[in-house]
Amino acid sequence: MAHSRILGTGSYLPANTVSNAMLAERVDTSDEWIVTRTGIRARHIAADNELTSDLALRAAESAIEASGVDRADIDLIIVATTTPDMMFPSTACILQEKLGMRGTAAFDVQAVCAGFIYALVTAHGYIQSGMAKNALVVGAETMSRLMDWNDRGTCVLFGDGAGAVVLGASDEPGILHAKLEADGHYQSILNTPGRVADGMIHGSPYLHMDGPAVFKFAVKALSDIAARTLAAAGMDKAQVDWLVPHQANLRIIESTARHLGLPMERVVVTLPEQANTSAASIPLALDTAVRDGRIQRGQTLMLEGIGGGFTWGAVLLTF
Repeated sequence: MAHSRILGTGSYLPANTVSNAMLAERVDTSDEWIVTRTGIRARHIAADNELTSDLALRAAESAIEASGVDRADIDLIIVATTTPDMMFPSTACILQEKLGMRGTAAFDVQAVCAGFIYALVTAHGYIQSGMAKNALVVGAETMSRLMDWNDRGTCVLFGDGAGAVVLGASDEPGILHAKLEADGHYQSILNTPGRVADGMIHGSPYLHMDGPAVFKFAVKALSDIAARTLAAAGMDKAQVDWLVPHQANLRIIESTARHLGLPMERVVVTLPEQANTSAASIPLALDTAVRDGRIQRGQTLMLEGIGGGFTWGAVLLTF
């Protein structure tokens, strides 16, 4: 079977930045309250005329340029998103049209904040099996549109953005091992229960979260799956150069790093200025560290994320 390797990364953040102080003018909160509990200081919010596919387009174009792969040679597009442009067609198909591509297989993956991990592993499987040679994998979200801006427990946590990679077939190993897991038993502690029927929204269209329950589950699940992914690959945690985690909460990130025995200097953290961008957070963090020179070719990375469902997963790779 062929190996798959990340050939290029890209990302995009909307121009509009909303600080904690700005939020405090709208809801009963403060910069100190938010930073102490989450580590977040600001977030990017998409303009009214910016769709999830628009954010995905900017990130995708950046990743394609960085990869050196011609668009005509990309034979798979996967978009991980919780906030699609519309019920259907998929955001991946809309992105395909905006990229000026036709015929390429395109579909969305819905695993919330673990969406990019799920999409990356899916693309890896396509390449391993020979069904694709080059895949564009995007995580893109406009989470701000699921927020109740009067609920300080959730509206302070999320932001908008997109990140992307081009994954290509390689003679040398890139993705070394990956694990995906889910447990629908926990769906009630993190969800957006609204549904469209008869031309109306039935149930709440806003994100609901039981913060303490999510925190408790996430810390255990992420630490466990990272350790088991390393063991399955026959590698030791000391061999990991960088942890690139889902950017949900600084305390969750710090706890996972401790379990892996990694100092925070070897963890990519973009949370303070971006907040939780759901499926976009891991590729956004990856692209940030690649472009500022921290992540170098040949280094070993652990990518991991957890989201509503619950869904969670980890990918160990050589960059």
